[in-house]
Amino acid sequence: MENRQIKIEPTLDGTPTLYVPEIDEHYHSINGAREESIHVYINAGLKQCVKSEISIFEVGFGTGLNALTTYAEILNSNKKVLYQSIELFPVESSVITTLNYAKTPEERAFFEKIHQAPWNQKVTITPQFTLLKINANLVDFDFSNLSVDVIYFDAFSPDKQPDLWAKEVFEKVFNATNANGIITTYCAKGVVRRTMRDVGFTMERIPGFSGKREMLRGIKK
Repeated sequence: MENRQIKIEPTLDGTPTLYVPEIDEHYHSINGAREESIHVYINAGLKQCVKSEISIFEVGFGTGLNALTTYAEILNSNKKVLYQSIELFPVESSVITTLNYAKTPEERAFFEKIHQAPWNQKVTITPQFTLLKINANLVDFDFSNLSVDVIYFDAFSPDKQPDLWAKEVFEKVFNATNANGIITTYCAKGVVRRTMRDVGFTMERIPGFSGKREMLRGIKK
């Protein structure tokens, strides 16, 4: 597994993000890491899925924040989640232990468990939450065994990692998505919207997080 040099920086909602000098990118919005996760992936993605058993695929496990906000959302419901997340550059444990994302003891225990879980193995974290962390490159990843309901597309920006936003990637994602499946991303670039539309998603622009005018959501109809 490879690692990048990263720095921990605060965001406006009091939760931290990571900064990668090598590509001049933050893992989350500097206007609020946890709040952005809830806005982009929970409210616009997870909450739009009516199933009681939901298969999620996340592009970019990163700090595990989206997994944590997903757990927090389903905790007091009857929903169960299979959470599959791909990451080429796992964050070092010495960094993870400094991130104060958890709001409750239950969240803290969950956050520790997902980072202690081995890579490339399916692990039951709680009765409601099963995790599969995949250490691989999205570009080369074989989607043939996946069947997903919600996609959190949380890769670094197209300007910094254009290969992750290529049509060939979205074609594989689309083919692995179930009928009425949802894909959501913070990105609002026109070229990304057109690419996602061209592979088959029905696209819409919706309000972005904290002053960002738009973000994208697609549905496989």
